[in-house]
Amino acid sequence: MSGSPDLWSQWGEFGKYNARGMKGGEALIREINRIVYSSGIASPITSQRGLSARLRYLDSKAGREELKAQGVSPRTIRAWMRGKGTISPTPASRQKIDAAYWHRRRDNLIRSGWLARHLDNDGRGRRMEIYPVDQSQVPEGRRRPTLSQRSITVRYIWGDLVAAWAAQDADTVDEIWDDVITDLDSDYTAYAYVASVGIGA
Repeated sequence: MSGSPDLWSQWGEFGKYNARGMKGGEALIREINRIVYSSGIASPITSQRGLSARLRYLDSKAGREELKAQGVSPRTIRAWMRGKGTISPTPASRQKIDAAYWHRRRDNLIRSGWLARHLDNDGRGRRMEIYPVDQSQVPEGRRRPTLSQRSITVRYIWGDLVAAWAAQDADTVDEIWDDVITDLDSDYTAYAYVASVGIGA
């Protein structure tokens, strides 16, 4: 297990008594996903505007390669690119276009360094809200002491975190989470598992 040796063990068998939450590293991954997937084209793929915008974004060699990776034939890609504003693909084809768009956008945000710079915020970092595990279904005698929502400014981790997230390296994300919560207080292991985290970005 990554992180400090005692980080996870103090929770024992997590969830055994109906505590609800997830590892802090998993919550970080989910929150970065939210930031990435909420920063793209707002119009849905089901609308003509959203469809056309995605096809314009994919109108490059790399974009076409991503469409091919989604199972779209070169002939179909050429037809889509010629008629961006008029075509009406099937729902299944729209799903392929949407998947290609998000994969390409994710890669671009990583490659350009935008995501890491955005989170680093010129060295000022970002405010992070940490929501504790939900113990409402845990028997009284099995609950940890009352855990409060915590709010901290997090700096310096963002480049490493984005790199680990991009590589799908959950172990390193766990280690970074360990670094984040050690700045809380002596009871930081209580936040090894959380309900969720929110990043002000």
